[in-house]
Amino acid sequence: MFEYHGWITIRETAGDDDDDVRLRRIVDELRLHVARMSGPYLLDLRWMNGEPFLHVGGNANHRPSDDVIELFEHVAAVAPGSYGLLHIRDDEDPGHENDVQVLRLARGTVTRHTETLLSPCVPQLEDAFPS
Repeated sequence: MFEYHGWITIRETAGDDDDDVRLRRIVDELRLHVARMSGPYLLDLRWMNGEPFLHVGGNANHRPSDDVIELFEHVAAVAPGSYGLLHIRDDEDPGHENDVQVLRLARGTVTRHTETLLSPCVPQLEDAFPS
């Protein structure tokens, strides 16, 4: 099972000086990238109050080939002022089968951490299977 929930505030730079034309170009390119990933899960890129936001969510049997983690890394590369979080639960990830992981996007870098509020999944979220 591969469950994920995340969001990104898209910004060209970490300063308060984004050029509207360049930011719109970045968002248009991201819109094409997102369209290529389209599937039955949540992939929503929209402008709200003058700023672009990306929201993702899904629950697949296995980690999809059009990986949402790659999407976060792509945003980090093309819009390094962006920031956001992606929570992942992947029961096929060796060494992290019982964890919820959180990817942090900030200043052009994606880092991975164990989400201590939700891990370990058993017993934090679920009961253990009876023996």
